[in-house]
Amino acid sequence: MSKLDQLAKIEGTTVEDLLEQSVFGDTSKGICMNPKCDYTREVEPDQRKGYCEVCGTDTVTSAAVLGDII
Repeated sequence: MSKLDQLAKIEGTTVEDLLEQSVFGDTSKGICMNPKCDYTREVEPDQRKGYCEVCGTDTVTSAAVLGDII
């Protein structure tokens, strides 16, 4: 399962809805890209290196980036 699919599952929505929210909203859902971490939070749509409060790394990436919209 891709991180984008995992993010949609965690948020209880579809990938399409996540991407639509990213395009039309001020923020986007983001997920930690570390393989064993599924920390999520609100991020800016172009976020590629957001801080993960679980791992302590700069690995949170937005749905818009994961979906190749940005």
